[in-house]
Amino acid sequence: MQLRELVDAVTGDEPPMGRTVDDIVAAGRRAERRRRTRFATAGAAGLVAVAVAAAITVPALDARRTASALSGAPRPGVSPWPDASPFTFTFTGYDAGTLHVQDPVVVSTAYQIAPVYSDRHTSNDKPVSRDEAIEENTARAKPRLWAYLTVYRPGAFDPAAIKDGRSVRVAGRRAVQATLPFGLDPRNPVEPGNKLFAWEYAHNAWAAVTSISGDTATPSFADLSGLVAGLTPAGPTPAPLPFTVGYLPRGYVPLQVGTHAMPGLSGIATARAGDYGGATYTRPPLRTSGLTAPFDSVEGGIRDGFHIFVTPSTSSNQSPEPGATRCYPGAAHRGGFCNVWSADGSVVVQVSSEGVGGQLPQAELLRIAQGITVADDVRDESTWTPARDALTP
Repeated sequence: MQLRELVDAVTGDEPPMGRTVDDIVAAGRRAERRRRTRFATAGAAGLVAVAVAAAITVPALDARRTASALSGAPRPGVSPWPDASPFTFTFTGYDAGTLHVQDPVVVSTAYQIAPVYSDRHTSNDKPVSRDEAIEENTARAKPRLWAYLTVYRPGAFDPAAIKDGRSVRVAGRRAVQATLPFGLDPRNPVEPGNKLFAWEYAHNAWAAVTSISGDTATPSFADLSGLVAGLTPAGPTPAPLPFTVGYLPRGYVPLQVGTHAMPGLSGIATARAGDYGGATYTRPPLRTSGLTAPFDSVEGGIRDGFHIFVTPSTSSNQSPEPGATRCYPGAAHRGGFCNVWSADGSVVVQVSSEGVGGQLPQAELLRIAQGITVADDVRDESTWTPARDALTP
């Protein structure tokens, strides 16, 4: 399975390109520039992608909202935030003026990530139809926004390491704000529309909102600081996954997962594309302290790893191959990816080392893929498995 890169023409029966979901946003690098170009191209190509996320039941997410409503005020001197294990959600979506934080869909050993939408912007997190693409290129179009809230575990985030960060206080809490470089690439000059606002939500625990906007003025730092008061604990709720793993190569450990999304920033960039879930593994484990951004926000952040993606066939740029298993080499014949299609061709499992070092030989990628068991009803979250049980054989 190759995820459609939002605008690539369907390849039909032609050999697939050696690219995976990471290329949708290049793990967050040059995100706005690439996505703006791709959405414009979608209008010319006439691609129509159907988002199926709305058809998927999400009882666990609803339970987290209920827990948040019942949590009450924290006791003086005691943190209300649960001491949750990795791959566990501990907050739910909330509104702050024109900004709307969604339920988190990505969780790792160090953080959780939720998409952030805005009434004043068009969110870059799903494929668009021809008509939508045409509308977005008119004078009436809203500016584009790719934004997400990362809630770090205690000790994971280092505010002092934010380049050119300015210390401020909001609602009595320590905070830092900074303008980020173009494409989030540290080698580039800063871009006024790229902003980071982080605050200490509990002792030694920070949350950070990243905003990549086509409008340099909005969201402003004042808008982003409005998110501070609304972040409250809920749960904890283990992240459910639509698959279980039957084989892992020696030394590889889970790093991050996506629930109803791909793992990492690629999942945030396609949060409404209707994908089922995925996971990223690394060897050795990556450090969980001193962070200033998600693991895959910079090129080379993961040097030896692989991804698991479970998606509907509608997310693929290849024609379905019911019951087929196929592998393809990566760039310079390093790494690559393997696809395993369901018997009816509606679901595809991909295991890929593209974009994460490409160290594993193809035979190992195939063995991992063939050892994955997909949930009986991949569209019904009640049949899924908690990440802590799904990620290891």
